[in-house]
Amino acid sequence: MRLLFFGSGSFGLPTLRFLSGQHDVLAVVSQPDRPAGRRHRLTPTPIADYAAETGLPLLRFEDVNADDAATELRAFDIDAWIVIAFGQKLSRPLLQNRFAINLHASLLPRWRGAAPIHHAVLSGDTKTGVSVITLADRMDAGDVLATESLPIAAADTTGLLHDRLAELGPAIVEQVLRAHAQGVLVPLPQDEALATAAPKLTRKQAQIDRTMPAEVVRGTINGCAPWPGVSVRIHDHQLRLLRAAPSSEEQAIGVISSKGVLGCQGGAVAILEVQPQGGRVMPFEAWARGRRMEWPATVQGGGAT
Repeated sequence: MRLLFFGSGSFGLPTLRFLSGQHDVLAVVSQPDRPAGRRHRLTPTPIADYAAETGLPLLRFEDVNADDAATELRAFDIDAWIVIAFGQKLSRPLLQNRFAINLHASLLPRWRGAAPIHHAVLSGDTKTGVSVITLADRMDAGDVLATESLPIAAADTTGLLHDRLAELGPAIVEQVLRAHAQGVLVPLPQDEALATAAPKLTRKQAQIDRTMPAEVVRGTINGCAPWPGVSVRIHDHQLRLLRAAPSSEEQAIGVISSKGVLGCQGGAVAILEVQPQGGRVMPFEAWARGRRMEWPATVQGGGAT
């Protein structure tokens, strides 16, 4: 099939790799380079970077709906448009008479919005997945064409789930493309009564305190990893808590052991991975062994204070 691929974030990379090997991707459409890092260097999106490395034709528009962009895109003789983590809303005039589908990282209508994986983990969901939908005027409200689910483990973080969900993309997008070609697609409208919102996260949501139950602390740590990350102080050390699991051990509220067991309301969590300021990600116990301090220790700052 002849395809246009719209994408920016790394979530679409596995699907683009697959499609470019199985179909004729006539062009990849991505966002312009943006400043990134401490030095604010202009950096291409992961999708644009891949297209450049592999020689796929690359188009970048500040506004994909502008007249010149729309004219160029609609001039392609295309069977389908694939949209994954693109970052711009495609307008109704741009989409007119085009078969366009979107891969979204949730089981819609649950978690419509920019941060579906974060919110699934933050809310303690035990299941998530991906949905292929048609594009609609309202965000992520199109008809569902296919879904694929997977369980969320107690120690799964947003980062881990992102990569696992991205790997579901190739098979389910190919399934929809084949059904479309055969004329057997059955679009299913979403149940609006079950819709939930997943807006972009802020740093304010990466906070834990001693009043929170253990399950909420675990969900906050895992849901905010790798970004924005829950930051705490233990003695004089600044530390980002990046992965946690339930723990059956007992510990005083707001106190952490050398094994990483943090006491919370009604239970405890085991801190599995951390990142010291200016350092690399490592197991908590490895970090603790390298520090001369008294244990157990009080967690301060953004932690259980």
